[in-house]
Amino acid sequence: MPDLRPAQLLSGLCHTDPDDPFPLWTHGHVSSCFNQLVLGALSHAGMAVFSACYLGVVRCSPLQTPPPCGWTLRLLSALLAALLFTADLVLVGVLQQEDMYLDLLTDSCAILAWLVHLGAIAALQRTVSRRTRGPLLLLLLVLLSIPNLVFTLIIYCESDGYLNLSEPLRLARFVLAAARTLPLLMYLLAFAFPCISDAGYTLSTNAVDGSLLLPESAHADTGEMVAEDGSGCTSRLFYLWLTPLLRRGQRGELERPDDVYHLPRKLRTSVVCRYFHQCWEACRRGAGGGAGADRDQWPRPVSRSLLNGTWSSHHLEEPLELEGEVGLLRVLHKAFGWRYYMLGGLKVVVNMLGFTGPLLLSSLVSFMEEDDAPVSRGALCALGLFATTLLSSILRNIFAFEVSKVALSARAALVSAIYGKALRVSGSSLARISMGEVVNLMSTDTDRVVNFFNSFHELWSLPFSFSIALYLLYLQVGVAFLGGLGVALLLLPLNKFIASRIISNNKHMLGFKDSRVKLMTEILFGIRVIKFYTWEPHFIQKVADCRKQELSHLKVIKYLDAMCVYTWAALPVVISILTFVTYVMLGHQLTAAKVFTTLALVGMLIIPLNSFPWVLSSVLESKVSLERIQRFFKLTNQDLQAYYALVSPEDDQTSVLLSQGTFSWQGPGGPDQSREAGSEPGAAEGSLMLHSLNLHVTKGSLVVVVGKVGCGKSSLLAALTGELNRTSGVVYVADRDAGFGLASQEAWLQHASVRDNILFGKDYDPAFYQAVVDACALADDLNVLPNGDRTEVGENGVTLSGGQKARLALARAAYMDKDIYLLDDPLAAVDADVAEHLMQKCILELLRGKTRILCTHRIEFVDKADMVVLMENGTIIKTGSPAEILPLVEAVPKNRKNDQNARERGAAKQEEEEEPGASPDLLVDDDPEQMGAEQKQAGGLAWTVYQTYWAAVGGVLASSVLMALLLMQASKNVSDWWLSHWISELRNNGSTPVSFLSSQLLLFSPAQLMSPLSAVQTFSSSNLSSDVRFYLTVYASIAAGNTVFTALRSVLFAYGGICAATAVHNRLLDRVLKATLTFFDTTPLGRVLNRFSSDLYSVDDSLPFILNILLANLFGLLGMLVVMSYGLPWVLVPLLPLALLYHRTQHFYRHTSRELRRLYSLTLSPVYSHFSETLTGLGTIRASGSSARFEEESAKRLEQNQRCLFLSNAAMQWLDIRLQLIGVAVVTGLGGIAVVQHQFHAVDPGLVGLSLSYALSITSLLSGLIFSFTQTEMQLVSVERTEEYSTGLPTEPQHQDAQLSPSWPEQGGLEYRGAVLSYREGLPNALDGLSLVVRPGEKLGIVGRTGSGKSTLFLALFRMVELDRGQILLDGLDISTLGLGQLRSRLAIIPQDPFLFSGTIRENLDPCGRHSDQQLLDVLDQCHLSPVVERMGGLDAEVGERGKSFSVGQRQLLCLCRALLTQAKLLCIDEATASVDQRTDKLLQQTIRDKFQDKTVLTIAHRINTILDCDRVLVMHAGKVVEFDTPAALCRRDDSIFQRLVAGR
Repeated sequence: MPDLRPAQLLSGLCHTDPDDPFPLWTHGHVSSCFNQLVLGALSHAGMAVFSACYLGVVRCSPLQTPPPCGWTLRLLSALLAALLFTADLVLVGVLQQEDMYLDLLTDSCAILAWLVHLGAIAALQRTVSRRTRGPLLLLLLVLLSIPNLVFTLIIYCESDGYLNLSEPLRLARFVLAAARTLPLLMYLLAFAFPCISDAGYTLSTNAVDGSLLLPESAHADTGEMVAEDGSGCTSRLFYLWLTPLLRRGQRGELERPDDVYHLPRKLRTSVVCRYFHQCWEACRRGAGGGAGADRDQWPRPVSRSLLNGTWSSHHLEEPLELEGEVGLLRVLHKAFGWRYYMLGGLKVVVNMLGFTGPLLLSSLVSFMEEDDAPVSRGALCALGLFATTLLSSILRNIFAFEVSKVALSARAALVSAIYGKALRVSGSSLARISMGEVVNLMSTDTDRVVNFFNSFHELWSLPFSFSIALYLLYLQVGVAFLGGLGVALLLLPLNKFIASRIISNNKHMLGFKDSRVKLMTEILFGIRVIKFYTWEPHFIQKVADCRKQELSHLKVIKYLDAMCVYTWAALPVVISILTFVTYVMLGHQLTAAKVFTTLALVGMLIIPLNSFPWVLSSVLESKVSLERIQRFFKLTNQDLQAYYALVSPEDDQTSVLLSQGTFSWQGPGGPDQSREAGSEPGAAEGSLMLHSLNLHVTKGSLVVVVGKVGCGKSSLLAALTGELNRTSGVVYVADRDAGFGLASQEAWLQHASVRDNILFGKDYDPAFYQAVVDACALADDLNVLPNGDRTEVGENGVTLSGGQKARLALARAAYMDKDIYLLDDPLAAVDADVAEHLMQKCILELLRGKTRILCTHRIEFVDKADMVVLMENGTIIKTGSPAEILPLVEAVPKNRKNDQNARERGAAKQEEEEEPGASPDLLVDDDPEQMGAEQKQAGGLAWTVYQTYWAAVGGVLASSVLMALLLMQASKNVSDWWLSHWISELRNNGSTPVSFLSSQLLLFSPAQLMSPLSAVQTFSSSNLSSDVRFYLTVYASIAAGNTVFTALRSVLFAYGGICAATAVHNRLLDRVLKATLTFFDTTPLGRVLNRFSSDLYSVDDSLPFILNILLANLFGLLGMLVVMSYGLPWVLVPLLPLALLYHRTQHFYRHTSRELRRLYSLTLSPVYSHFSETLTGLGTIRASGSSARFEEESAKRLEQNQRCLFLSNAAMQWLDIRLQLIGVAVVTGLGGIAVVQHQFHAVDPGLVGLSLSYALSITSLLSGLIFSFTQTEMQLVSVERTEEYSTGLPTEPQHQDAQLSPSWPEQGGLEYRGAVLSYREGLPNALDGLSLVVRPGEKLGIVGRTGSGKSTLFLALFRMVELDRGQILLDGLDISTLGLGQLRSRLAIIPQDPFLFSGTIRENLDPCGRHSDQQLLDVLDQCHLSPVVERMGGLDAEVGERGKSFSVGQRQLLCLCRALLTQAKLLCIDEATASVDQRTDKLLQQTIRDKFQDKTVLTIAHRINTILDCDRVLVMHAGKVVEFDTPAALCRRDDSIFQRLVAGR
């Protein structure tokens, strides 16, 4: 019949039964007919058809270079395969067996397929594809032929004759079939490693054929793409949208933060912040509705503007103030709760799927133990393993990524909210917190709160998993599990105790860490003073003391950690032993299924027990941090509405009005004295309050405020800007919203170019800009600076001198074009003629018509004022015209003091100019350091970094740790192997078979769920055979050994980590404090501080923690591979290609991952540095009304950082899903191999169970390994960075002169001989062949324009910078032959910048404790500081952070006290009284003359009158001596520069 023809044809072709012509399965495997027709002929036919598609591809013109070896190898393997099939075809024809036609058909298809494939490869390697692997389809076509080969070999093995030497032709067919594995392996290898070299190859092909440029230029610009948005389902599931970025990373082209994708819409900072503020408002109003209510209120950001590099300030349309007593947790819950709880549901599913593994394992091992079990049962188990592990992998991955997104949103919201709050919090509230604490809120505390999102789901899911694991254990071994569980539960209180001790120690450790970093900050800020006074040993000791206390707590933490690690690493073995011993004692017999399911479940039981304490401590940490942030949010905001009077005076000419105003630096109820220290810059008044202030300023007038040092001038200006707390009275400021132009006494500059500092966010108006530059006398300076006004101003203006900083701050204020100007002594740091210029051109002309309030000590300018205000002790004692007030403040009648100013100015300027030299370096330095690091990282870490850490731990100790790890892992594997051996022995010795608890019973029989042991044969426990006792004893002994090795490893590792932390810090500290001054001038302070804070934290804590995990993972994986290979040697076949795949995947990932982490760190610093910069300049920012712009800038920087962090997380998940799939392949492969081998009866159920119970955790191990490796590499970058400073910094010479007399120098005679000095190569000489002799005991005054080399004289004398040529002799001795400590300790200096360390007045005057209290009180009295010090509480009063309790003038006086205490023969004074009023200055000059009458004194001054009574005056210009004579002689010369300066007073 016609409808039977195909069946008859099949039956005839395959020689099968006509009733079943096409069987699928015979003799326990795929039938020969199905194998040859479907897996053979059909797959090869498909291969031929699809390969043919590539035969006609467009080829390039002839290429001169040979094709890459990968393509050649694929060509050869295709040819070899075709030849092997041809040989087989010949043999089929010779043998003429019954199924000859079937074989002929299959072989013919195969020959055709491989020949067409050969042609396709030959064609493709002459196209642009030669530089890639070619189409992926080619590989898939080749993979299709593998099942045919596998089943052909199995069929040959089972058939008679193919392995029989007496039938050589059939044997030959078997050999040919086996040989076909060779070309397939060659092909796969060639595809995996294409051996494409980019060098020369690209060049020559591009030269020949332009089309090859296309792939180069076709690389999409990843910086223009938006991550994830618009991607399809598959793309999101497998992160295919990341591929362009990963490829770019692999090419080494991820260099800038702009190269990475933009954030998806819902994660953009502006969107998240806006939404967070809405939730805050809703909570504040007590609005009902769950967190989901506002879910759809996400504003849509303007995406184009983002791509164009502009920024949507949508979220800044109105001031988003976080007001009111709102619980931060409530707001976070409202904002992110709904999305987060939804993920909890996913977590439940993932956890449930985790338990299917052990159950299916149990079923599979039961199947293995039954010889005649149907193969379908095994196949179902293997299939089940595949399905559940695959689903679990995908869902786990989705869960992790989604949680990281929620955490990312929360981070953006918190960081922005903290920044916004800092901009709005009142000055008096902020005074109670140190700047470091506030920065910590943004960094450490925010990170801890964000970690809560990762920990919280674990907090409930761990107990949930634990309960399920316990129930399943009960089903396996009945009540026997209680023994092991008892031990585990006994450890819980211990664990709780350890966790609480760790947390309390951690708190203390962080406290000491904070104080150490604070101390380091001060040391770096005051490094010049420390070097001038040779205080390095004292400060090294102070830091060492802090570090010692920090390490003492770290030690406790690490040993407690070690105890935890030990208890939890030893626990699985202990629980297993107790469970099995109890089970056997109860009279039951162990079976493979039971043992290995129990082992797998114990493993799952350990994870929750192990993780729970850490999850708990992480949640508790985030609670503490949340409370700290909450406290910050509760601080009162500036309420300018309440602060200023709203009612304007009748007359519209009033600009500023104070009536009976009383102000204080404390908030309401703030502690009165001790807190004064923390006040804002300018809070210089001890416990001074401003009281009874009455002041009326008319529009357009110039008001000059004068008064003694510390009388409250700066505080008066702060009161006007709203930084103080008004306790009574009225303040009125006309048009307050427009803001003030404020130039504060301590010039605050941004880390930006000179132009950006002046513009301060305003548009560039060339004409007005030039007018401002000229008026502020900056034109000459800009010509000197290497890049003009594009020159970068270093951190805190480090590259500029004092005078330049003051004029730049004044220029910024002038450019703001406000109606009211508050100028806090901008004339103090400039010399006389520059001060005259500023007064005339800027204050009187450029700002004409504006209201100007100027605080100053320069009496010579007071007569230009419309009104003068005289202050004393915090109140205004008199206001009037200059004629009324001047007689009250002048030190000497009308004889103007500008001489001293002139002199001071000169010095400031001088330094200015020397240091502009620093700016090019600073500019260059900023990038190179990052770039250098980038290159280092791009090729992975150098081996030297690993060697450094190895050496820091100690070679012997490190080796011992590795040995302990090896023994620990080996003993664990041996104990598991012993179990499987024991079971095999029981089975082989023919013990009564037991009714096994298969998972079918477990899963489908309710009765079994209730009484799991009903079917198990029992023995009486008294009859424990000697065999069982022997096995149990050996098992227990191995396990005991394991616990010993585990303990050893934990303790040694903890000890090693502490040794390394100690060694790394000591080397770093020693080297940094010995570094040259040039290094500090050209390196941003933040960069050095980073080494001492975050990098050292990594070395102390993060690195040992992650390294421990890495080593455990590594040894765990090795142990697993050994066990699996021993149990099922066949598993090595799929393992090799999978290992290659693993290697390639992680290699591909690590390139980009490293760069993304690097970019993340790189973009994180600007976020924090911008924040600390904002806190420092808060007064200026708020006074000028620039808060919104700074908030926008912060959001911009945060967005860039979030982009890198998001993609770093995504890349991790990209890797994770691929590793999970490799794990799925291993588990499925193992199951499949076990089922196949069971059919051959060639398998030991014990070993299979062991292998599979290990394999179930392979995915977590693989991803754990690569994750911990990447993390370790990242943490090792910290070692690399500290090592870079420990070995690479230029240090000062350390030699000493042993013969030096203790009394040297006895006279104090000084001689410069042809001294030449330039700060760095390529810069002009700061001293240019300078020669001069200063006689012993002579008083020498030094004057000169900015940049003439005045301060350089002192730097050269103290050898802060070494001479290029020439000598300096002190009492006839060449100072370059002395040790630096010997030289500097015999000299005294009062430096230009008055620097104080936080601590007591006593510590600041005499840190090394060499003088009695009486001596200290005497010098304070001589410097007219006694009243202030007494008011503050004596010598033990705190000076505050960087001396904030004192005004700038008072700080200069304290520095003078230091100099008076040193009994040096030679004193250098570098414009030390610039910020001191005239009268005090006159008294000080007298003190210096009396105290140092027989000593040599060199004075740089801007006030000419201070040096008129010097023995001689030195006038310098461009590093040379221009004039050098007595003041009288110089005044008589008409051409004298000095004479002109005196005349111009």
